Amino acid sequence: MNDYAGQHEVISENMTSQITVDLARFVQELKQERKSNFHDGRKAQQHMETCWKQLESSKRRFERDCKEADRAQQYFEKMDADINVTKADVEKARQQAQIRHQMAEDSKADYSSSLQKFNQEQHEYYHTHIPSIFQKIQEMEERRIVRIGESMKTYAEVDRQVIPIIGKCLDGIVKAAEAINQKSDSQLVIEAYKSGFEPPGDIEFEDYTQPMKRTVSDNSLSNSRGDGKPELKFGGKSKGKLWPFIKKNKPPPPPPASASPSAVPNGPQSPKQQKEPLSHRFNEFMISKPKIHCFRSLKRGGATPEDFSNLPPEQRRKKLQQKVDELNKEIQKEMDQRDAITKMKDVYLKNPQMGDPASLDHKLTEVSQNIEKLRLEAQKFEAWLAEVEGRLRAWKCGSQGPDGSYTEERSQENEVKVLATDFDDEFDDEEPLPAIGTCKALYTFEGQNEGTISVIEGEILYVIEEDKGDGWTRIRRNEDEEGYVPTSYVEVYLDKNAK
Repeated sequence: MNDYAGQHEVISENMTSQITVDLARFVQELKQERKSNFHDGRKAQQHMETCWKQLESSKRRFERDCKEADRAQQYFEKMDADINVTKADVEKARQQAQIRHQMAEDSKADYSSSLQKFNQEQHEYYHTHIPSIFQKIQEMEERRIVRIGESMKTYAEVDRQVIPIIGKCLDGIVKAAEAINQKSDSQLVIEAYKSGFEPPGDIEFEDYTQPMKRTVSDNSLSNSRGDGKPELKFGGKSKGKLWPFIKKNKPPPPPPASASPSAVPNGPQSPKQQKEPLSHRFNEFMISKPKIHCFRSLKRGGATPEDFSNLPPEQRRKKLQQKVDELNKEIQKEMDQRDAITKMKDVYLKNPQMGDPASLDHKLTEVSQNIEKLRLEAQKFEAWLAEVEGRLRAWKCGSQGPDGSYTEERSQENEVKVLATDFDDEFDDEEPLPAIGTCKALYTFEGQNEGTISVIEGEILYVIEEDKGDGWTRIRRNEDEEGYVPTSYVEVYLDKNAK
């Protein structure tokens, strides 16, 4: 499946390098070209508007000069017909009429020239410039369309290249799925997590006319050493329950170390401690998995003993064997380094010009010290490993050490488990904060951030912590839903009797 996902990454990378990058550059070029074409179109349009204004101006000037010439001519004729006007005035009126007439002729010529120029510009605008610009835009769009088609073909080729590999990946997934063996998988889990503890022995018939007898077993809850210490007693909520199969995803509460808080460690035992339900024996057997494996303990910084004595025998043997193998590898690595330094020193001795042999003495001594230190460490773990393996063999043969030393260690391991369980349940069974009042949601709030809770307008909830000046109030809807909401979103009614 990783290979299958990797092929999709290959497709993505090839699309980026062969398609996306080129298309992005091509699009920028098209934008610049389009901008240039539109600029040319606006420029041609503005030129036409200028030519039109010039034509209108020459036309109005020609019209005005014609009217002035006509009025001057009429005035001359009037003066010429009047017998009371002097000859000089008539001559002056005639000259003025001639000037106005000449101005009208000049305006007419200018207007004619402007009209001819405008018509020519307009023809070029509509038949040359604008068609050329539209043709460029059309060609640009056609190039864009062709380029999109080429990109689609490139994508198809990119995808086609990995199809055989994807097919092989899918075949491999099917083959792996068909090769699943649930029995061997279950056996692997069993081998990884089995404790190595033997099941308890059979319970003998208890004759109340005689002192109670019970088959001695490495895992029996009765204390057969007779050293006066009280045996562990399981009680409370765990009675009669096999905790791995109950609904809650945590072990039952830890058993008390004694029958009552005032019990003395070496004091006399009460008669009730001599008899225990079978479920208690099951409980101890089932909680043999060490609590140190729990992630909660790891997060709280729970320390693991160096000899892994907190683990069940089989798990402890595996951990010790792993540690011995790691140390042997480190020893071999250091020995290889020592051999290399020794060879280099011999070379320096034979060829002094290559280096000073004495300069390697310090490094050689340091490596030798590391080897000795690692060997001592390995011997320590090997001794622990041999001890555990010896006990496992003894269990398989159904024997027990004559001095009862293992019973003592089992008892200590049980005590460690009890303490670890006690420690975990302190956090698991934390009492919820009491409600100090109620509140009504004035507005709807979507609690999307961690630690907040969503509320609906008009909803009534419990207040478990007032606003401490930061603008947030802590509320609860039920046992499993609580969080903070803005104080301005709720109307709080505190209980005066709440502590």
